[in-house]
Amino acid sequence: MLIFLDTEFTQFNSPDLISMALVAEDGREFYAERDDYHRDDCSDFVRETVLPLLGRVPGATCSRSELTDRVREWFAQLPEPATIIFDFETDWRLLGVAMLGRPQKNPPNPFAQKLHLDSCAITHPVFEQAQSSTYTQEWPLHHALADARALRAGYRAWRPVMEQIWRVQ
Repeated sequence: MLIFLDTEFTQFNSPDLISMALVAEDGREFYAERDDYHRDDCSDFVRETVLPLLGRVPGATCSRSELTDRVREWFAQLPEPATIIFDFETDWRLLGVAMLGRPQKNPPNPFAQKLHLDSCAITHPVFEQAQSSTYTQEWPLHHALADARALRAGYRAWRPVMEQIWRVQ
């Protein structure tokens, strides 16, 4: 099962997870916002752009340890093994931290397959158009759940186009 991942975090240099979204190909969704990250560790961009978007999903707020329990439970309920699709390596690492409940470079094995979409994929016009069409005033860019949904939309539009090219090659 394909799972599309996006996270929001404090800063690039020493990222700490703020929110995480997982959107499955069948429409299942997971979203959580941590209430125990340190606001002082956030970059100016995160304070100005990301933090004002929090609080849109009732019941999403939790501590680091609660997030670990919630995300493990969500994955345990999937009907088949997961392939996690993401467009930024830090998202994958932060998923690992969430799964383990402590800092670590990668998620536990055997956890899931991973598929990192590189810039060639996410900047393809078909991908970009499908992705950008999902954002709304209620669900804007830089909200993890909106971004995970947009990643799924972009991938769904881009993949059939690329499959035709790959067949020719």
